[in-house]
Amino acid sequence: MTLALYGIKNCDTMKKARAWLDANAVAYVFHDYKVEGVDPARLARWIEKEGWEPLLNRAGTTFRKLPDAEKVDLDSAKASALMIAQPSMIKRPVLEYPGGILIGFAVERYARALL
Repeated sequence: MTLALYGIKNCDTMKKARAWLDANAVAYVFHDYKVEGVDPARLARWIEKEGWEPLLNRAGTTFRKLPDAEKVDLDSAKASALMIAQPSMIKRPVLEYPGGILIGFAVERYARALL
C-alpha cells in the first residue's frame, strides 16, 4: 500500500515521521507544501473528515505572526483560506492512508493504523 505524506521537508516532526515510515518499510509519496502548495479540494476533504481545528497549526510561527484580526472568529472557511494562502499553517504531517488520515505524528497512532 502506498501512502501520501504531506508537509514541509525541513520540519522536525516531518523528519521523525519520515524516519519512522522508512524504518518500518512503509512506502509513501512525499508532497512538500513549500514546493507544490496545497490542493484546495484535498484540504476541503481533510476538513470534512477531521474538522479544521486539528489541521490548523496555531502553535507555529506563521500563525502567531498573523494580525490579531485574522486570528479571531475563525471558522472552517476562514481557516481554510489561511491554510491555502500559507500552507505552513497546516499541522504536520498529514498522512493519507487507505481508510483515513493521520494529522501530526505519534508512533503509537502510526503503528496502529499502518502495521
